Amino acid sequence: MIAETVCSAVSAAGLGIAAVTAYRKRFLSAARIAAYSLVPVGLVMTGVVGWAADTAFSPTAWAGFVVLGGAWLLFMGTRAVERRRGGTRKERRAARDSAQPDAVAPAASAPSLAPAKRPATRQPAPRAQSGDDFSDIEAILKKHGI
Repeated sequence: MIAETVCSAVSAAGLGIAAVTAYRKRFLSAARIAAYSLVPVGLVMTGVVGWAADTAFSPTAWAGFVVLGGAWLLFMGTRAVERRRGGTRKERRAARDSAQPDAVAPAASAPSLAPAKRPATRQPAPRAQSGDDFSDIEAILKKHGI
């Protein structure tokens, strides 16, 4: 009974604010305020407020919400572990079965008998003179066709 009275008072106050807003020639805002102020009365008329009041004071309903919350936590926890492991059990089994046992080339562990070839060393480019500062930049730009 109290919830219905409070909702009716909130709606009446909202409609009063909408009337004042419309008086100030702000009709779009007034219509929006009126729409928001009619929501509590609509909820009372449909019975949602009565259901919410009955639910709020029911220990069985709160226990149900706790069970639903626990189920949600379990579901999200298993999803997080599944993502961390890389998929479902079937996907991991298929990936493990399809993996080749010889992951490395067979001759990779054998040492090579030929001497290793060293790459040719580059000679450092001579330093540009102080008046020739942009020649390197111009060469790079020409090389790239700019």
